[in-house]
Amino acid sequence: MGVELEVNDILAMKKNNLTVVAEFFLLGFQIRQSLRISLFCLLLVVYFGTICGNLLIITLVSTSKNLHTPMYFFISQLSISDILVITNIVPNLLQILLNNHGSISFTDCFTQLYFVCAPEVFECFLLAVMSYDRYVAICNPLRYSTIMTIAHCVTLSITCWIFGFSIVLIYIIKMTKLNFCGPNIIDHLFCDIVPLLDLSCSDTFIVHLEIDVMVIPIVIIPTIIIVLSYTYIMTAVLKIKSSVSRQKVFSTCSSHLIVVSIFYWTMFGVYVFPTKGRTLTLSKILSLLYTVFTPFMNPIIYSLRNKDIKKAIFRHAAW
Repeated sequence: MGVELEVNDILAMKKNNLTVVAEFFLLGFQIRQSLRISLFCLLLVVYFGTICGNLLIITLVSTSKNLHTPMYFFISQLSISDILVITNIVPNLLQILLNNHGSISFTDCFTQLYFVCAPEVFECFLLAVMSYDRYVAICNPLRYSTIMTIAHCVTLSITCWIFGFSIVLIYIIKMTKLNFCGPNIIDHLFCDIVPLLDLSCSDTFIVHLEIDVMVIPIVIIPTIIIVLSYTYIMTAVLKIKSSVSRQKVFSTCSSHLIVVSIFYWTMFGVYVFPTKGRTLTLSKILSLLYTVFTPFMNPIIYSLRNKDIKKAIFRHAAW
């Protein structure tokens, strides 16, 4: 009887040990202090620049009548997504740089993961919708106003938000049910999927398999929509005889094409391309480009390459 009690106590202790991880330690960049201070200043500037730039676009689209079109409505939605991502990452990352490490609770870690992944998944869907908008505008200009109505645009946007946040929520719930029995040190800038799965004591094969399967609706299908849309757009543009008109038509979607290229190349560099032989520092730099510098570049690209936004900026500055 006493032996059975002792065995039960040991099993209970082992079971309890599987859930002892209450917080994680993020190492960030393990570099000398002078570089950390420089990176801190750079990220602080980028953070405030991103917030101001995206808020400016949201304000302009909301208040300028000439920007009340589907394209600019979708751009404002993209700005909201960028603000969510960078606000979720940079403040905590700045603290990590100051202290050369940082701790984050179990709940906060998965909350951060959720608000990193959900807006990014939303952006995958939104960029596909924006490419479809450009396709309709260039290939079916006479039907554009009847197809891309305000109600239709709002419905597409809401659908993208719901899909992005609900799909990711399913995986976050599944990941929180995994056992984390130590170690609890994450050699990364923030709580991300791969570093967390690497720390789990549970069998993560099913989770990895489900993530690989969900790549199809999240990444592959939007990519196909974007490629097909621009294939039809390029075909339509090449049929235009006037080089001036051809350049004018193509310029209406050049900003979106640049944003799509930056977003997908950085995302593929982090999650899709082979990681074998890649150093941790390079992985951190790619993640930084993907989550921090891409949201910073988006408003710059749309502002510098868009005459309507420039006019709206000058008009508001004149007031």
